[in-house]
Amino acid sequence: MNIILLGPPGAGKGTQASRLESERGMVQLSTGDMLRAAVKAGSPVGLQAKAVMEAGELVSDAIVSGIIGESLDALGDKGAIFDGYPRTAAQAESLDSLLAERGRSLDHVIELVVDEDALVARITGRFSCASCGANYHDSFNQPKVEGVCDVCGGTEFKRRPDDNEETVRTRMAEYRAKTAPILPIYEARGLVQRVDGMADIGEVTAAIAAILDGRA
Repeated sequence: MNIILLGPPGAGKGTQASRLESERGMVQLSTGDMLRAAVKAGSPVGLQAKAVMEAGELVSDAIVSGIIGESLDALGDKGAIFDGYPRTAAQAESLDSLLAERGRSLDHVIELVVDEDALVARITGRFSCASCGANYHDSFNQPKVEGVCDVCGGTEFKRRPDDNEETVRTRMAEYRAKTAPILPIYEARGLVQRVDGMADIGEVTAAIAAILDGRA
């Protein structure tokens, strides 16, 4: 099974992709991760990408397609979770070709729908233990003892510098701009289904499972 997982930063795509990997043996194919892996491996298309990035230029669709092709070839019989690709109509067409060449097809496009104001509150309130990385939130998940990590007892905490309202709203606008061109393509093919990304993590997982199992 091959799916596209859509949703703005903070919607929980990474969490759900990890669960699909552990529970269903699928593999998350994130464009950034694939590029870095190809460059590190020194594959032909990875070397192309490295030269382009070192020149400070954007990696072309042709190079991205080559890297996705390499990644698909390495999957064996495992399903793919596409994250961050495709972002344009041309990339959507390219993905169809890449899958067809390998006897695969796209089964579902799942969008995690979020409330922008609630997402801002979710992201701007999060912080983590500087020692062990345990995650907390100003409103939803404070340490049991104020200022002390539940996991390791550390007393130093940190926040990501980009977890601020202006940056989050900019990310949301970018997401809408990037997904707007591809959603109609997949909606016309009856592939798009939406899940409430603001629900409890377990509920989101169950809703995605229902879609993949044909129960939704």
